[in-house]
Amino acid sequence: MEKQQYLQIGEVVGTHGVVGEMRVQPWSDTPAAFCALSTLYGDPDGREKLKVKSRPHKRIALMKVDGIVTVQDAALWRGRVLYADRRDIKLPAGRHFIQDLLGLSIVDVDTEEEYGKLQAVSNTGANDIYTMRTPDGREVLIPVIPAIVLAVEPENGRIVIRPMEGLFE
Repeated sequence: MEKQQYLQIGEVVGTHGVVGEMRVQPWSDTPAAFCALSTLYGDPDGREKLKVKSRPHKRIALMKVDGIVTVQDAALWRGRVLYADRRDIKLPAGRHFIQDLLGLSIVDVDTEEEYGKLQAVSNTGANDIYTMRTPDGREVLIPVIPAIVLAVEPENGRIVIRPMEGLFE
């Protein structure tokens, strides 16, 4: 599976102040991780390059885009998804882009049985949750905790788990 070069990194959710600053809901581990980027893109192909300056503000980021100078101009961006070039983001060892995990097979550590495919990743605050779709179409929620998720191997197309009692019921 070919990796996407430009990854969704957040969404403009509103304006801030009167000089064209925008409120962004970052889709990164922390607002600070989002704010470390000085170049973003307004499209998934990387054609619309944006020079930005951002700062964390509670659970969001406040972002200023070069050339956007009024609240009216900033308001036009509400609802737009922002993209980052994967080359601009350095992940710690053992961390992965969610985009690279979607569609991976979820398999049993002992039997190699494939339970289904990863459909989504969400966060509860305490830990991530994998949403898996089984071959018969059911959705199963898998808590991403060390006792259950033993290995994440995008290079092998799989996530290895040891299911806890009742996980698939």
